[in-house]
Parts: sequence; structure tokens; C-alpha cells
Amino acid sequence: MKKRFLGKSGIEVSAMGLGCMGLSHAYGAPLEKKESISLIRKALDLGYTFFDTAEVYGTEDDPHANEVLVGEALRDCRDKVVIATKFGIRFDTDSNVQPHPLIADASPDKIRNSVEGSLKRLNTDYIDLYYQHRVDPSIPPEEVAGVMSRLIEEGKIRSWGISEVGEDYLRRADAVCPVAAVENRYSMMARHYETLFPVLEELNIAFVAFSPLANGFLTGKYGKGTVFDKKYDYRSTMPQFTDEAVDKNRELLDLIENMAKEKNATSAQLSLAWMMCKKPWIIPIPGTRNVDRLEENAGADNIELTTDDVAMLDKALDSIPMSNVFGGSAVVKK
Repeated sequence: MKKRFLGKSGIEVSAMGLGCMGLSHAYGAPLEKKESISLIRKALDLGYTFFDTAEVYGTEDDPHANEVLVGEALRDCRDKVVIATKFGIRFDTDSNVQPHPLIADASPDKIRNSVEGSLKRLNTDYIDLYYQHRVDPSIPPEEVAGVMSRLIEEGKIRSWGISEVGEDYLRRADAVCPVAAVENRYSMMARHYETLFPVLEELNIAFVAFSPLANGFLTGKYGKGTVFDKKYDYRSTMPQFTDEAVDKNRELLDLIENMAKEKNATSAQLSLAWMMCKKPWIIPIPGTRNVDRLEENAGADNIELTTDDVAMLDKALDSIPMSNVFGGSAVVKK
């Protein structure tokens, strides 16, 4: 797989990363640990070197499961991979809302406790990329960045990033401790962060795209009548998976499928190639539980779209009818 860089940190990663969240969180009951580890090892064989996790990607019974399995899977090849994890949120499990709302906490003491816990669970001496998972409105970005600077000096992290961030917070944070990457939601159905692209280019910050396939919808594999586990699978409440949305998004799905056929690609590969060919600093991190899908996604690295191809797709996406798409869990005060 080709390589890209995490902005001005200079850390090299595979052009596509593996989002590990779905192995234990939000996409059904957790996968068997042995099976999850096997899938991560298969990703290594395919050329993935960039693995994304977080301290909260688990269940209420086992909230840190994802970091543990990522750490175990990558333990014997630690120097050959880049691991990203996250701090700064917890779930409001007292809420009756599903998925549970998020409570942000980026206080210095909380960050310190989080980084030590993540290091232990990942079975490593350092974290390559440490994200603030969501902005905490009660803590100034300069204070969070100051803690990151000290963690870098101590060798506990190599670089840091921010997830779901806008321009003002990003600029203020970057001025104190250079930000390597922003991890924001981005797909053909969720393009609002394109307004941030000039800032990222100016500041030399990578854009790590999570949910690049709109939670799997853009694969074209989900039709009417698809049922998801209401307890463990967030897709059971995502608007793009309703029967009405499948109808409304038919023109979008046809657009992707038709161009994919022209490029000898699948719909998923075309959707990923669209963003990878747009900017050399965009790094999608699709997740999967399926080895065939893992291989398919990796193949997007070989799909070449011209500038005209990308512009044509963008123009179509500007006017094509689309349903609402899941925009993430709400961040609430507690």
C-alpha cells in the first residue's frame, strides 16, 4: 500500500488506515477477541500500518476492550505500525437515548489518567498519535495543547490530533503544540468539513476521515428491510439505513456504482478513492469485521481518479438528492 504522512509530524502511515472501533463497539455485539486479532493481523499482511482505536470503544461491561485487543494484536510488531488512540469522552449511560450521548472531559488530570491507562492496555511505552476525542467547551484549547506538549516531551506520545474540530479551536491549539492530524467525519454524504481543507493545507495537518463509507451505506450492500441489533448496533437508528432513505439515495448509489464499473472498482473502492485522489493528505480509516471487505478496501489504493473525475463527482454530489446521514452522538454537559 502507498504511504502518506501525518502532517508536520513526519510520521509515515499507510495511505489507508484500519478503524478498529467496530470490532468491539457500535456495529453489533463484540466480535470474538481471537477473531478480531486475526483480522488485524490480516490487515498487516495487506499493508495497513495505521490502526485507530480509543479508550471508550467497548461495551458497558468491558469499556476498554478495543485498546486491549489492538495492543495484543500488534505487540510483536510495534515498531512497524502507527497506533492512534483517543482521550476526553465518556458515555452518558444514565441517558435513555441510544446511542448514548457523550460527555467531554479534557481536564489535565483526566488526560493524565487516560494516557496511563491507554499505554497499559495497548502494552506499549508510547502512543504514536493521541487524539482529543471531542472538544470540551469548558477547557481552553491552549490548556489541552499544553498537556500534549508535555506528554511529547516525556516520550509518552509522539504526536497529537483532535477529532470533530473546527477552525478556531484548531488554530489556537496548533499555535501552542503543533497538531499532526484532524480526525473528522467525512464521506460523499458528509462533506461539511471540506471548508476546513484550506486551513489544513496552510498548517500542514493531515485529515483522517472516519466513517468514509457513511457507516457502510455507500458500499451499496444494504437495501430495504435490513435489520440491525438495537442493543449493540448504532446503525439501527441511523437515518441513512431506513427504507425511505434507501429510495431517496438511489441516484447517489447509482452514481457511485456506475463510475465504479468504469474504473473496474467496487462502490466502496470508488468512494474511498474519491477522497484519496482529492488530497494527498487525506487518510480514510474504514472499519470492517470481514476479511473480504478488508481486502476490498485495501484495493482502493490502486484506483486512480483524475482531477476531472473528482470534479465531476463533486458537482454531482452538490445537487443529487440525499437522505439525512448519521452525524454522531450528541455531546452534552454533565
